Amino acid sequence: MNYQTSVSVEEKNKKADSKKNNNVYDQKPTAAFIGASWTALLVGMTSYCIGLWNANMLLNEKGYYFTILLFGLFSVISVQKAVRDKMEDIPVTEIYYSISWFTTIAAIVLLVIGLWNADLLLSEKGFYAMSFLLSLFAAIAVQKNTRDVQYIDRNLEKDKS
Repeated sequence: MNYQTSVSVEEKNKKADSKKNNNVYDQKPTAAFIGASWTALLVGMTSYCIGLWNANMLLNEKGYYFTILLFGLFSVISVQKAVRDKMEDIPVTEIYYSISWFTTIAAIVLLVIGLWNADLLLSEKGFYAMSFLLSLFAAIAVQKNTRDVQYIDRNLEKDKS
């Protein structure tokens, strides 16, 4: 005979559901992936900046491309943060979320417009585009790794107490 009440069954289900939710992010990124992400970010940014330094263009053009890099990096980190906050049920306003996506797209579009109109060889344009995109992707990966590690460390501390 089963003498269990429906209340105790519901409590068990809630506990099982909460355990499932806690294990969504239960493994830290490997040191190799963290290192690869940081390396990609440094290689992308350094390559882009060395290309600008050696470029045969006016200083205001170099400033434009450098600003686009910084703008793009900040934008993709904001997008990753907003997406991750939503996943972790941390309140994110829709305006912030939308602006983050808009600025990310704007940074890419501004780079494309700048390169389209630049008096550069096609290979130089490709170099800037690829190093820019590598930097953006790597910034997202670095931010994700940082959030994963912090999330897991925070949950381990909660479990210990």
